[in-house]
Amino acid sequence: MYVKKLTRQGNSAALIIDRPLMDLMEIDADTPLKVTVEGRRLIVEPLDKNERAGKFQKVMEKTGRRNAELFRRLAK
Repeated sequence: MYVKKLTRQGNSAALIIDRPLMDLMEIDADTPLKVTVEGRRLIVEPLDKNERAGKFQKVMEKTGRRNAELFRRLAK
């Protein structure tokens, strides 16, 4: 068990995850994390590959809709 304190970050508070904890979780600073709350527990876990793929697909679809005309012109 690790005991941590929150750190002030502007108007917010941050929970610093030290390198040993990151190593245990097999994450790095670029790993997308899922944060959930169950009662008074804060659960932090890396997104699994399926969740990451689903998020990526949604972003690609949104980008495609938003820029459809631009993509058509570039394809010519």
